[in-house]
Amino acid sequence: MRHLLAAAAFSLVAASAFAADSPAKLRIDLKNSTGASVGAATLSDGPAGVLIHLEVKGLAPGWHGLHFHETGDCSKADFTSAGAHVHAMATKVHGLLNRDLNEAGDLPNLYVAADGTGAIDLYSTFVSLKGTAGRPALIDKDGSALVIHANPDDYMTQPIGGAGARIACGVIAGG
Repeated sequence: MRHLLAAAAFSLVAASAFAADSPAKLRIDLKNSTGASVGAATLSDGPAGVLIHLEVKGLAPGWHGLHFHETGDCSKADFTSAGAHVHAMATKVHGLLNRDLNEAGDLPNLYVAADGTGAIDLYSTFVSLKGTAGRPALIDKDGSALVIHANPDDYMTQPIGGAGARIACGVIAGG
């Protein structure tokens, strides 16, 4: 019995120590143009970027562009209130396959299955939650947004890779 209590006490201490060292996490809800929930994302600050776990439902099947946008405002039905992509420089060049890339908001595409659901885990080394190591902060004075587009991003075309209309948006703020 004493060993069991000691093991339980050790587990509690280890769990609290792990929690103190665990990265900052933020959960955001993604909504469509009518305000209905279409999914959620969990953002975790890592030592060299942000880990994103995203799950969606009720979207059109196929590939969809996915980007961090510069303003935490999803109030307009077309989500243009979220602004342009997050960037670290005044001159903005889009495209993960573009050798001149400097937009920090560029992310890989999201695939949605025939039943309208999709899930992805990805890591962006271009941003951080709070601006660590010189990377743009997703959580700043006006926040930012995670936006899903109607079409896939071709990773080259300016300014948004041909990703088309914004179909879902989630505000990144607080934390």
